[in-house]
Amino acid sequence: MVASWDLSPGSELIIDGSEWTVETFEPQAGRVVLVRPEEDAWNTSVRQLMHHPDCRPSTRTRKDLPAANRGRQPMAMADLSPERQRAVMRRLAHLREAETGYRSGDPFHAAPGEPRPEYDPQTTTLTQRRRAKAEELRREALRDPDEARALGLKQAGYHTLLRWDVKRRQFGPVGCADNRWLREATGRRISPEVREALFAVRSETLHRSRLSAKDRERLIHQYIHEVHPRFPLDEVPCYETLRLVWQEWFGSSGGLQRYIRSAARAKEFATGRHVVVHRPGQVVALDTTVLPVKVREDVFGDAVSVHLSMALDVYTHSVVAFRLTLVSDTSVDIAMVLRDVMMPLPMRPDWGEEMEWAYPGVPAVLVAELAGHKVAGLPFFAPETVTTDHGAVYKNHHLIEVQRIIGANIRPSRVLRPTDKQAVERAFGGIQSLLFRILPGYQGVDSSERGVDPERDACLTVSEMEHLIAVWIVKVWQNRQFGEYAPGWDPSSDHSPNSLFAASMAQGGFALQIPSAELYYQLLPAHRVMIHGKRGVKIKNLWYNGPALRDYQFALSGRGGTAKNKYVFHRDPRNPCFVYFQDPRTHDWHTLRWKGLPDEGEVPAFSDARVRQVLRDLRSRGLAPKSDADLLPLLLELIGGKVPVEQWPTRLTKSQRTEHAREVAQAAAAAADRPASTGDGAVTPDRSPETAEVVPLRWRDRAEQGQRAVDSERRRRREAAVGEQRSGPPALGDRLRARSLLALPDEEDVPGVPHAGKDES
Repeated sequence: MVASWDLSPGSELIIDGSEWTVETFEPQAGRVVLVRPEEDAWNTSVRQLMHHPDCRPSTRTRKDLPAANRGRQPMAMADLSPERQRAVMRRLAHLREAETGYRSGDPFHAAPGEPRPEYDPQTTTLTQRRRAKAEELRREALRDPDEARALGLKQAGYHTLLRWDVKRRQFGPVGCADNRWLREATGRRISPEVREALFAVRSETLHRSRLSAKDRERLIHQYIHEVHPRFPLDEVPCYETLRLVWQEWFGSSGGLQRYIRSAARAKEFATGRHVVVHRPGQVVALDTTVLPVKVREDVFGDAVSVHLSMALDVYTHSVVAFRLTLVSDTSVDIAMVLRDVMMPLPMRPDWGEEMEWAYPGVPAVLVAELAGHKVAGLPFFAPETVTTDHGAVYKNHHLIEVQRIIGANIRPSRVLRPTDKQAVERAFGGIQSLLFRILPGYQGVDSSERGVDPERDACLTVSEMEHLIAVWIVKVWQNRQFGEYAPGWDPSSDHSPNSLFAASMAQGGFALQIPSAELYYQLLPAHRVMIHGKRGVKIKNLWYNGPALRDYQFALSGRGGTAKNKYVFHRDPRNPCFVYFQDPRTHDWHTLRWKGLPDEGEVPAFSDARVRQVLRDLRSRGLAPKSDADLLPLLLELIGGKVPVEQWPTRLTKSQRTEHAREVAQAAAAAADRPASTGDGAVTPDRSPETAEVVPLRWRDRAEQGQRAVDSERRRRREAAVGEQRSGPPALGDRLRARSLLALPDEEDVPGVPHAGKDES
């Protein structure tokens, strides 16, 4: 049956999936004016609407539909309660008896005594049977009014039977149901004044301390009493109704007040759209946690806690990069983790062929040729979106510049939304249960589960733990079978991070892009300073100079803005001995050494914290060194100390030893990340395991190195002050022997006497 169209003002039409409302209809001219919010009115004709391929009346305003079907899905028997379903079947039985003479509707399934004389189809017409049924329903309503009211038969008559028959043919047995049984679930009726008061109290209580539901009820009454004085207070809903409405509209108020405020603020900017991750690199979750295993640092051998920073691809659940840092991580460490995501992982000397790159579609030989070394079986790609938490290490200006350089979007997760970063949190838990718990030195999740002395049980060093985690990720984690993380397009098959990455390569291809070695310098923090003639540049209270600045010592950069006539230098805070300068003409990167450095490799590693400690000590002593040569002995004194070497481990506290160990680890990490430089100033990537592995110095070697640096620096300053070598004074007996007549001459001075060792000929 074709439904008729209602074009009266207020009716709705669905055109190309959008809702339009009829504003004006002129049947004599066949003109229709349609409107919708935030758009101009559309003047069209009835003919155009009738021939439109995607135009239909809205179910919310169609008069030929039951009230229970308008604007909703069609009603069905399952929507009714069991009592209502029995009432519908009673109605249907009356309707069948009026039409066929049998309550079952089939003569072959006739009940005893059927058909009754007034319903016999052989002797009565359909109209007579319907009128007889209407009279019977009226008598039953008088005899048992409660039963008739429950079944909805109290007002049933001849026209009611006609309407039931039409609805039954159109919608089935549910057409005999009363529309009031499936009326719209509107919930609680809230007047506009009460609704206004609810939202006003909501906005007010967000900025206050935590209030109870009873306190909010009093504020609602106060708002209505002062803003709407004519509104009767007895019509304000009761406490229980206001509590339920508040919970339905604004959610539970059982959380902490600061989190409720942040969640409400995030909801204001929410788009309501869900991100569906369907390719590797689309979303990378990045997080840092304390490693639950005590390890020993490489300088003193003390048991310390390290931080594990890990990047996880949300689509394949591959651990694409990780780093271990002592004490805490910095923005430079996070930038290097993102750099590791984009670069292939080099094979290590003790790794076999089973851990080499084996993804189909891209040969391992091709990847090794582009990378310059053999590549392990771990995905690498340029991330598109990086999800982090709200730590200070992820929210700074340096990370903003990093995301511009790598072309990614670094977005913090929403507050109280664990689904934004649950993948990396689950990965931490999985690695802990599969690996960390069985290692000596495991601390447990809290103090009640901790062993007797996990620090004494620790036996792995930081470098050994890093190597163990790398082997476990490539060999175990990447080949581990998925559970509930199977892809939506193949949920029944077995998949692992490696197989899912290989399948994505077959579906969407793989962008084989390996960043250049200069990416290391670009990801370091930048400093815009002036070049001071022959002195070089001053960055963080240290002076740097080198041959690369020779052509720019007395030239301005020509840069405008806030950095007018300044040059850009990049510096690694993990090792302030060097800064890096990109030549404006050739764009080659050059390394500038600290002017206080003697020969390269003779000064132990130090960090920014050590430089600040030196300057504080200088201010406390009242010294003002004029050059870095005067600053070096004091720096080395703080690093090495003037006490005997045997007393150092006992004189320093554990925190001081950890700080020294951290400086060594940071310098080793900076040296591993820094590309190798050639003679012409260009840089080449040096990611081979032989060059990336830096053997840290033990504490005794570090102390002796500092003492040698002090001695060599003092010797160099004395030689530079003298200018030329002076011979020592003569012995006291030389003058007497030279003038004595009894002194015998040497054999080599007597002519004719052969000298031992000389040829007589």
